[in-house]
Amino acid sequence: MTGDILRTNIERSVQVHTRLLEHCLPAMTAAANALVSAYRSGHKALFFGNGGSATDAQHLAGEFLGRYLRERRPLPAVALADNTAGVTAIANDYGYAHVFSRQIEALAAPGDVAVAISTSGNSQNIIEGVTRARALGMFTIGLTGSSGGRLSGLVDALIAVPSDDTPRIQECHILIGHALCDAVEHAIASAAANSVGSK
Repeated sequence: MTGDILRTNIERSVQVHTRLLEHCLPAMTAAANALVSAYRSGHKALFFGNGGSATDAQHLAGEFLGRYLRERRPLPAVALADNTAGVTAIANDYGYAHVFSRQIEALAAPGDVAVAISTSGNSQNIIEGVTRARALGMFTIGLTGSSGGRLSGLVDALIAVPSDDTPRIQECHILIGHALCDAVEHAIASAAANSVGSK
């Protein structure tokens, strides 16, 4: 019984990963290109999500700040759930729906990239954050499940994992994030190597 459950989880994950490759590569390419462009022009990325998606945001911001696979300069990235005092103060004073939008208003600039992570695409604080990001002239990326939810009509690049199963969606969100890290890191490291070689 236990072995069957484990096998079923892995098989379902593989199936969703295959559909991800078939359906989401164009949106992932747009997202990667936007991040590369932002970093090359001195901008930053802001990541945000709720619950497990908040920890995904922290994970991915850490990959950009440190490194993923290659040596390169640190890339500015902020996970908006990291500041516990800020999040709770904003939630207390303005309501939980504003915990990301108010931080974006304080920290972001035109040309930055907002990465919103939500399995449903419907969380109100995610919607408010993306709306504020767009108003500030940021490129917006949404990582969601199959429907895209309300985010589908708001973000510049929607990477909608072709599944309605929350665990499978979350597994793909980390894969997507790692793939974006790899693509961005390759572009940044290659540009730095070419610059050194041309001197």
